[in-house]
Amino acid sequence: MTQADMAVAGGGSAEGERFGVRPRRLIDGWRGDRGIWRRGLVLAGLALLLAVVLFFHAEIPNTVGNLGSLTETFLPWLGILVPVLLVLALWRRSATALIAVLAPAVVWLNLFGGLLGDKQSSGGNLVVVTHNVKAGNPDPAGTARKLAASGADVLALEELDTTVYERVLKDNYPYHAVEGTIGLWSKYPMSDTRPVDIKIGWTRALRSTVRTPAGPVAVYVAHMPSVRVKPEAGFTVKQRDNSANALGDLIAGDSLPKRILLGDLNGTMNDRSLNNITSQMRSAQGAVGNGFGFSWPASFPMARIDQIMVKGIEPKSAWTLPETGSDHLPVAARLQV
Repeated sequence: MTQADMAVAGGGSAEGERFGVRPRRLIDGWRGDRGIWRRGLVLAGLALLLAVVLFFHAEIPNTVGNLGSLTETFLPWLGILVPVLLVLALWRRSATALIAVLAPAVVWLNLFGGLLGDKQSSGGNLVVVTHNVKAGNPDPAGTARKLAASGADVLALEELDTTVYERVLKDNYPYHAVEGTIGLWSKYPMSDTRPVDIKIGWTRALRSTVRTPAGPVAVYVAHMPSVRVKPEAGFTVKQRDNSANALGDLIAGDSLPKRILLGDLNGTMNDRSLNNITSQMRSAQGAVGNGFGFSWPASFPMARIDQIMVKGIEPKSAWTLPETGSDHLPVAARLQV
């Protein structure tokens, strides 16, 4: 009698033998193993520690190397440890570790589960794009053409170091302004354009009133100071933090009810140091994006540090654009002004 005949005679199939009996044998083996609760205690401890870090990330102090901000910048990636711990718990045949792994899995899903799906919707009457084009971009003209083809009504650029962008974009955008290394291009009239002081000693932010068909909108463009990871100082963010606080105060005091912030903030929405901004504005990606929308580094995006944020405006969809000659990806959003 063949294996298939034996399986049929027993009320099953050869396929069931392969995919059904073995898991039952595994479960039966665990039932008879009294050590499943004693093994894997270290793994269980690591799982619970991961859950604590995820749940209490805002309590991690910045006093030593700004560890709190560093953790929050890459916080979503801690979720990778969950399946790793799960596999190790199965390998160790530890029921204790398997149950403990549920804790970080639940906390991570509570924090980031809402970002996994596509929340984009139709509608919107204003498309905005922001891009750190990178100083020394090897192909600024090509980058400018790609951005012009994005369909943006309002385009913000950071790290400008050449007039190529002005030359290439002029046919698509009749209105524009450049302040320091920051530029804003618009299909609609701009007025009251001025540099804004974000406390770094030179111009890396501006504010303009864009007169859209739906009414005036205050548009801010900013490039926050870069963060650094240094052996002697850890994750150095003090200058970035001071700039974020200054910019948040300026946005809060703006007289126009509709406000947009575009730019490279060198920080994620989880970073507590941006609270003066994030507490009053909505992230377009977080509200209506598809996935995490990581934008940096362009070759293998690991963090969303390029932001589109709104106040008094309804975001409809948000996405990242294809790679250009920069080390950042452009990010876009469609808004209902």
